[in-house]
Amino acid sequence: MPKQKTKVVKKKIVKIKTDKTKSRAESSAPSAGGKKAYSLLRGMHDILPKEEKYWKSAYHTAENLAEHFQFGRLETPILEEAGLFVRSIGKGTDVVDKEMYIFEDRDSNKVALRPEDTASVVRAYIMHGMWNMVQPVKMWYWGPMFRYDRPQAGRFRQFNQVGFEILGDADPVQDAELILIAHNFYKDLGLPVEIYINSIGVPEERQKYKTALVEYYRSKRSYLCDDCKQRLNKNPLRLLDCKQERCQPVKEEAPQIISWLEEESKNHFMKVLEYLDELAVPYVLKPTLVRGLDYYTRTVFEVYPVMGETEDATLGSQTALGGGGRYDLLVEEMGGKPAPAVGFSLGIERSVTAVKQYFDTKQLKFPVQQVDAFMAQLGDQARRRALKTMNELRASGLKIAYNFSKGSLKGQLEMANSLQVPYALILGQKEVQDGTIIIRDMESGVQEIVDQKKLENLLKKKLSRFDGERK
Repeated sequence: MPKQKTKVVKKKIVKIKTDKTKSRAESSAPSAGGKKAYSLLRGMHDILPKEEKYWKSAYHTAENLAEHFQFGRLETPILEEAGLFVRSIGKGTDVVDKEMYIFEDRDSNKVALRPEDTASVVRAYIMHGMWNMVQPVKMWYWGPMFRYDRPQAGRFRQFNQVGFEILGDADPVQDAELILIAHNFYKDLGLPVEIYINSIGVPEERQKYKTALVEYYRSKRSYLCDDCKQRLNKNPLRLLDCKQERCQPVKEEAPQIISWLEEESKNHFMKVLEYLDELAVPYVLKPTLVRGLDYYTRTVFEVYPVMGETEDATLGSQTALGGGGRYDLLVEEMGGKPAPAVGFSLGIERSVTAVKQYFDTKQLKFPVQQVDAFMAQLGDQARRRALKTMNELRASGLKIAYNFSKGSLKGQLEMANSLQVPYALILGQKEVQDGTIIIRDMESGVQEIVDQKKLENLLKKKLSRFDGERK
């Protein structure tokens, strides 16, 4: 069994800090004209335009990874039968017992807003007969989830996740592929992360382990929080998922499930770790990691951000960006033909917050999608011609920034400079009449007058100096 990586001791786990949800009174929008002004429901949040660059980058990163690793996009309904999640996630879990949005529709059907998407992915796999396809079936998703959780730092009642799932193959290489994708997602966003990983075996192994775990925890009952005292009887594995500070010393001394694994489960786990070593994906063996859902078997993992060189290594309760693992029995449990499976999901809100904090801490500028040029215009005639010209350039694949609200050339060029575009295109009344346009090199300040009809080809030729792959 590979030893825990000692290098991680020198890193500091990033604690994601977000503004705690305000009270209803504090979050009320100001009223105008004596009329009621509405505010957000508790635990909900808006994604503002200033956040767009982070969200867009996260989505395109996931989309590019899906295309490279050959995952097809699956979109499932936000609303499903409540029993789907109760059956898959399991009674006794916090998600089912405390957090699901469950209600009856007008036909008296008990429905739920999806708290996660793996159950829906499995439902789609079974319902559409995907076991008849070439296995494994690889799918990814992106969208909102809902949990009636206590709003706090890093937690919202509506939140977004991206997930990747592989169904129909039990080989450890699938586990490693997904962990690699999760690692690459953050690597491509510029955020260093580390994988916490464990194996929780199969049900028969876990049952033997639970017996030893319960015996140990009963001897420590007086040290436990109230929730753990309930978990001791209802769902013992959730004891290892507790984040309460008073329970941490008890948890750290608890029996480790690896001691109860049979040879097959140990070999599976070893092979996953060997793949990760070959891929140079940084990981830490975490014997108390169990994840919070009942359907997991064997491999489980979580993703944590890291930063800085320090002797202090701390882990906040809200630090995990996401996680996943194997769920080899879930397809059959939900009425399908036996099909091993593995997957993961990542929280987008937490990921965006972590990326922003990392770049701020390092005093780095977050990379934004390249804009090819800025269109500056002077006067009504130039504005009309500029809009037409920009549309023609857009059709050819060029990205042109602009601001028609600014009238002065100086103000527009300042904006072009702030966007770090290589060129500004300047249209005035004279250029409109002459059928010309000015191309200004924003680095040197050199300007040249060109025929508007030749603008597209000339601009692309100039841009090729900055990016040989531009179209």
